[in-house]
Amino acid sequence: MRRTLRTKAIAVCNEKIAKKGETVGLSFYAFFANKNDDPELLMEAAEWWIKTHELDHFEKAVKIRDMIDSGV
Repeated sequence: MRRTLRTKAIAVCNEKIAKKGETVGLSFYAFFANKNDDPELLMEAAEWWIKTHELDHFEKAVKIRDMIDSGV
């Protein structure tokens, strides 16, 4: 996962956690606007989430943040 996507994903996770608590879940779609303006980046996130790590559609934001932060 490229650095810009990692940075954005961690920021989104932190924002969701701050607003809704440590049990909040999210999907990789949370890292993008409702408009698909960067399909290559969206597919990169989808591959990391679905193909590489075989994660469920919704996962705890804390788990995702920690995975990305650790370089997984």
